[in-house]
Amino acid sequence: MVDNHSPMAEEAVEFCSDLIRIDSTNTGDPATTGDGESRCADYIRALLEDAGLATEWYEKAPGRGNLVLRIRGSNPALPALLVHGHTDVVAATTGGWTVDPFAGLIKDGCVWGRGAVDMKDMLAMTVATLRQMARDSFTPQRDIVVAFVADEEVDGGHGAQFLVDEHPELFRGVSEAIGEIGGFSLELDPDRRLYLLGTAEKGVAWATLSAAGTTGHGSIVPNAENAVARLAQAVARIAAHEWPIVWSESITALVDALGDAIGRPLDTSRIEAELDALGPLAAMLLPGLRTTTAPTQFQAGYKTNVVPGGATATVDCRIAPGADEAFKAAFLQLVGPGIDVAWEEAPSLEAPANAGILAGMRAAIAAVDPGGTGIPFVISGATDAKAFTRLGIHCYGFSPLRLPAGYDFAAMFHGIDERVPLDALRAGTRILHRFLTSQ
Repeated sequence: MVDNHSPMAEEAVEFCSDLIRIDSTNTGDPATTGDGESRCADYIRALLEDAGLATEWYEKAPGRGNLVLRIRGSNPALPALLVHGHTDVVAATTGGWTVDPFAGLIKDGCVWGRGAVDMKDMLAMTVATLRQMARDSFTPQRDIVVAFVADEEVDGGHGAQFLVDEHPELFRGVSEAIGEIGGFSLELDPDRRLYLLGTAEKGVAWATLSAAGTTGHGSIVPNAENAVARLAQAVARIAAHEWPIVWSESITALVDALGDAIGRPLDTSRIEAELDALGPLAAMLLPGLRTTTAPTQFQAGYKTNVVPGGATATVDCRIAPGADEAFKAAFLQLVGPGIDVAWEEAPSLEAPANAGILAGMRAAIAAVDPGGTGIPFVISGATDAKAFTRLGIHCYGFSPLRLPAGYDFAAMFHGIDERVPLDALRAGTRILHRFLTSQ
């Protein structure tokens, strides 16, 4: 077993810091998105080739490079495993940061900077693990495909979606995948930690609502013909609606596993109160229970005394696993007549919540952290899993980190002063190494 002071663990810290120093901000605009993703991929390629690992380069546009490699297993009859991570990051505004977000600074026991947890930590852990496996001349049982991709923070059109659409042969034989978001720990007490393993991902449905009405003077046009009034009523109905709890396979498995972890069955008739009583865990677990619909934008008019002829609003809808079809009908009923709805959407995902791969994750966690227990959970955000699932791959969130008590992990994603604890990174590397060498 590789211990906590091995070169592998220290390499992960070094690589994470180096990757943060490569500004790979993805603005979604070709005019302002630079070549940082390719520079990250090129940095990774040099490290892997230094360890004797051959890689392949794919890009849809210059500066948006994707790096893929396949480590051959000893048993080609076994289905392959995919490990994927993205090199791009969201923008880091200068205001509010206490450090340079692209300095990769190591201080106060953390690596600081944009991408520290989303997700250059996982890239660094993966590279360090692959190099260790190469140093040990280790051959896994099944093929392991590793993809370092661009453009996750926008739509994957230059990254995972591009590879799935134009180079699906790269993933031939892959049945399961690991990536963000999951594998991180939250404390029940000083001796017990729960590691949340992503087994499902909520669907995304961004709705744009458009209402048309009568243009005229504010003192004359009645509200029945006022586009702003009708749209505001629809948005209010959506915001006030409480969506039902969806007992997906992942939520059922989560509740059962939590009951085992705390030593008593959870009361399913009041499951939200039960989860809320778990403190910091609640922030990660509660969103997975039900669909959410959050109004985010409202645009109309140009002058106080002029009723505009139209109004638009947007709603960020995150759909509980398996509820996609029922959701849309219910949403349109809330909107009501006379309002058009345009959608930008991606379906919810759910992988088997009791698959053997989860046992492998739990075993790797226990080997490094005897006080750790892996439990399923539903990821509330969207990841590149939505692309890879189109190939029939079961995708799991497993980017392991042993986090210290009180660490607000959720706040780090796209947040000010994003950082990852050094010890979490070291332990996560050991867990990932344990997991991949069990495959």
